[in-house]
Amino acid sequence: MKQTALQQLIAWGDEKLKNEPMKHLSFAEVIDKAEELLEVEREQIEDAYTMGSYDMADKKFNPSQYYQVTYETNN
Repeated sequence: MKQTALQQLIAWGDEKLKNEPMKHLSFAEVIDKAEELLEVEREQIEDAYTMGSYDMADKKFNPSQYYQVTYETNN
């Protein structure tokens, strides 16, 4: 299942802390990673817009359904 850019940031932080439990992530490290993920977020927004355009014609998904089908995880 895909992850949103924010879910990817959280997973990255969790993985960093799991691999190095004594290390504390700095705010600067988190900001740097978030900036890296801005491109992912842009692509996700463009994909959602495109899917919305198609779905409006076919009446397939409402926004909540699109999110659930595309990003919902079993956490």
